[in-house]
Amino acid sequence: MKLNRTAQRTIEILEIISQKPEGASLDELCGRLDLPKTSAYDIVTTLETLGMVHADWGQKKRYTIGLTAYRIGINYTNNLNIMNVMEPELKKFAHEIGKTVFFGVRSDCEVVYICKFEPENPIITTATVGSRIPMYCTSLGKAILAYSEPEILQQLLKRMDFVKRTERTITDPDRLMEELEQVREQGYALDAREMEEHAECVGAPVFGADGNLVGAVSVSTLYRDAVNYEELGQIVSGKAKKLSEMLGYIRGRG
Repeated sequence: MKLNRTAQRTIEILEIISQKPEGASLDELCGRLDLPKTSAYDIVTTLETLGMVHADWGQKKRYTIGLTAYRIGINYTNNLNIMNVMEPELKKFAHEIGKTVFFGVRSDCEVVYICKFEPENPIITTATVGSRIPMYCTSLGKAILAYSEPEILQQLLKRMDFVKRTERTITDPDRLMEELEQVREQGYALDAREMEEHAECVGAPVFGADGNLVGAVSVSTLYRDAVNYEELGQIVSGKAKKLSEMLGYIRGRG
């Protein structure tokens, strides 16, 4: 894959600035990266405008890490802390329920698997940590969509490419909106063989201490007529509520 040179240089500049509490001058950045002064100036000026770096005036203008970059770093740290809290519980849940358990978060119009835990004798699944799945035909995605802010939900629906994965896949936005209303009423979402013909999944939302949606947890299993998926949905919903409480969520706050 060919890297974008400007994006690469921008990251390199941020890395250098982050290592220098006293700040880095434009001359230092150019010297370290062998950059033309005009190119470096354009990058740091853009970063300053966006709040990624802060300019301090002295004998020379020096750049330090800005508030926006700090907030991004804090969010990353918070996400790591969240997973540290949830992973042992998710691992235990996979063994208790005897099925594969996933946790995923939204990335634009898709869901990214953050972690995956399997029971002792797992059913083989092709999904791997880091892989992306559609939102409209998966339990994780529908759980996240159902509890997203209305403005965000409408923007996502407009940008989604509805592809029919199986005969059961919902490809009509209005029909999906009806199902999302049902998800909110019952507290869990179903992927009723909409993504893969042989698989049925149940997902439920997880909230953080600030009341905002963090992501969703799901249980994946081979479809069986004898399985009570409503009962499984209640179990997954209960586990999602417990995870939310472990993260400091107070019911009714958001």
